[in-house]
Amino acid sequence: MRASTLGRAVLVAGVAAALAGTVVANPAPASASGGLERFHHQRVDWKPCDHKALDEAGAQCADVRVPLNYAEPRGRTITVAISRLKATDPGQRRGIMLSNPGGPGGPGLDLMLGVRQAMTPEVTARYDLIGMDPRGIGRSAPIDCGWPVGTMLRSAGVDRPAFDRAAKFAAGLARQCAETEGADLRHISTRNTARDMDVVRGALGESKISYFGWSYGTYLGAVYTEMFPKRSDRIVLDSAVDPRRYARQMLRDLGEPNEAALDDWAQWAAARDGEYHLGKTAKEVRALTEGLVQKAARKPIRLGEYQVDQHVLPVLLFVPLADARRDADVASTVRQLADAADGKPVQPSPALEADLRFVYKPDATTQNSGQAAVICGDQAMPRDPESYWRDIRRSRAEEPLFGAFAHNILPCAFWGPPAERPTEVHNPVPALIVQATGDTRTPYASGVGLHQVMTGSKLVTLQDVRVHAVFGNYPNTCAQNAVNTYFRDGTLPATDTTCRAD
Repeated sequence: MRASTLGRAVLVAGVAAALAGTVVANPAPASASGGLERFHHQRVDWKPCDHKALDEAGAQCADVRVPLNYAEPRGRTITVAISRLKATDPGQRRGIMLSNPGGPGGPGLDLMLGVRQAMTPEVTARYDLIGMDPRGIGRSAPIDCGWPVGTMLRSAGVDRPAFDRAAKFAAGLARQCAETEGADLRHISTRNTARDMDVVRGALGESKISYFGWSYGTYLGAVYTEMFPKRSDRIVLDSAVDPRRYARQMLRDLGEPNEAALDDWAQWAAARDGEYHLGKTAKEVRALTEGLVQKAARKPIRLGEYQVDQHVLPVLLFVPLADARRDADVASTVRQLADAADGKPVQPSPALEADLRFVYKPDATTQNSGQAAVICGDQAMPRDPESYWRDIRRSRAEEPLFGAFAHNILPCAFWGPPAERPTEVHNPVPALIVQATGDTRTPYASGVGLHQVMTGSKLVTLQDVRVHAVFGNYPNTCAQNAVNTYFRDGTLPATDTTCRAD
């Protein structure tokens, strides 16, 4: 999931049946000698980005043409948008560094503007930093299902009737996506994005790519190394997804670390009861917070023009809990919800207003149906609602607030079958994996899992820090030194390394 935003997030059984005849079970992608030559050798026309920050930074942008369906390279095409911050010293230039911010569904055109702030001059001298909106996202043939909400991620609620409503809602989102986007959805996938990256490589005249990815971007990067190992140069995967647990299990893994983060935050808030008045002990703070979900189940909590129900309230906590530096935002959100639940008129703070607006009032630039297209298009999920309900019931004791969120049924349960089998990642391509032990979105064990299957990798652990996305987001001298050293001269740490907060 993307580090800086809500993990922004389909096809019903009838549509799945309709598409089944047109979906290729495991199409063989065309090779450069089998129809991709015109894409790898296309002319790239650089131009201003029409993006204030990128243009002010001197970046250039271009559209790179790729096949919609790599099994039919002479068929319909789309374009993917890329940006370039040129290497500052042509004499030291090594090549290009592609990137992805996560999500899936995060637009990445401007990602490297922020990430390069953590890079040393020796690194920025060596690489053209390439931002990219993946297919189906941002400026790259965006998927827009016209949903009434910004994300498919919601909680199932407190009881069976609430779960049944959640399942009906998920099926409705899937149906709407199918009706709006049709068969194009089956071509929005991680494997196709990896192929797009390789077309970008070829179009820019490079033999290899280096790469930096956050969150889901680590899965994309790992898939690229599996599909194109000889074209992979220096790879950094920050806040990693275990590819063996990608999709359904990855989401189920969210429950435990978010409950732990809630406990950690509750202790923080209890120590500041004089300011927030949420409870004098962590137990009292947690009881108040869990009680708000029960209140929202009985009657949605009114915050300004918004009605926060039991399905959305956990999402509003999930967003800021990913970073301990936002503990005050969590406390403010809970205080506002508690006041509103007591009948007080509350106008949401700017931070809370932004999250509410994303959930309830998405626009063309913030809606995240592209996330569903990628996740649901990558891997099939169980179709029986009862399997989700059983998982939710089993999770309630250990995950009272986030179990129903992590185990909820998604539109993927009503989606058409994926066009290809999931990628099995297991290779010796060298890579540097960076992982915080307190990560709530890609738990620490997930980074360890990627390290195990990428046998040439080294793992940098950021110990006892609750944050998602480290390099370029959370200043840490030890982790930054490891990443910069690797990008500068290709030297991985001799052994796995543990870093602590500065």
